[in-house]
Amino acid sequence: MAGRTNLDMDVLRTFVTGFELGSFARAADRLGRSQSAISTQLRKLEEQIGVPLVQKSGRGLALTTAGEALLSYAKRLLELNDEAVDTIRGSDLGGWVRIGIPQDFADTFLPAVLGRFSKAHPKVRVEVQVDRSALLIEKTIKGDLDIALVWGDSGDAPNAQRLAELSISWIGRPDWGGRQSLGLEPVPLIAFAPPCSFRASGIAALDAAGIPWRLVVTSPSLSGLWAAAGAGLGITVRTTINMPGTLSALDAVATGLPPLPSVPLVLHRAESEPDAAVKKLTKIVLRAIHDEIRHLHVGSLIVSGEAS
Repeated sequence: MAGRTNLDMDVLRTFVTGFELGSFARAADRLGRSQSAISTQLRKLEEQIGVPLVQKSGRGLALTTAGEALLSYAKRLLELNDEAVDTIRGSDLGGWVRIGIPQDFADTFLPAVLGRFSKAHPKVRVEVQVDRSALLIEKTIKGDLDIALVWGDSGDAPNAQRLAELSISWIGRPDWGGRQSLGLEPVPLIAFAPPCSFRASGIAALDAAGIPWRLVVTSPSLSGLWAAAGAGLGITVRTTINMPGTLSALDAVATGLPPLPSVPLVLHRAESEPDAAVKKLTKIVLRAIHDEIRHLHVGSLIVSGEAS
């Protein structure tokens, strides 16, 4: 149709990358361009749209209202563009990818991500294992999984890449009265059996504060933890990812509970140089993790949403 503006996908990718990385200087390094070239692309995009997209904010740049709207559209356009290219180019990509994920992500964004990957690469067989982090690490080291997302430090495990530091919280019913309502009773905890990074962090924080606790529910599944907390049996320690709407992150000060540390999210690879199918799925998963963390504001990213 005459008079329509066709946005440049290359310019949109620069725009999105700059704000995903938090700096157009980093975007220049990532995209292999000079900072002046990046600035030129940004000006071109503003000319195409016809309104300012960024504004000064201290020593950096921030999105205007129009810029925020365009960023959302740009991500969707790039995703569709990349899916189309991957589908056509990757139709002959074959192989087998075995991925392990914690229960937190099993019901959120990863099913859709894996569905798109399978549609783009129908000849690649994907096997997903949902399990606890310690078991996923063990399986990856043994070669039973190609890649795995896990919670917590993994010691000297080979081919481990820390992706993010996520905030963890005391989680329970919004009407949980805190320590004052317990009187002299120990804090009732709901947790996985050890080893579990969240359980260990909660118990360590209570012990350091001299607060007594007792384990009231041990469940092998995350849904079991949520159900027990929702029933008012006690409180648990987790990120707010996939937290049911009936539960809340409890204010540590108001409830008399000690503050909690962050927990790392780590990617494990079975091989330092995986095959093409594993690399492709890893890149897509990392991008999805990146978007999820930014959307939920649950922590800080250490690496970008691209596979190294």
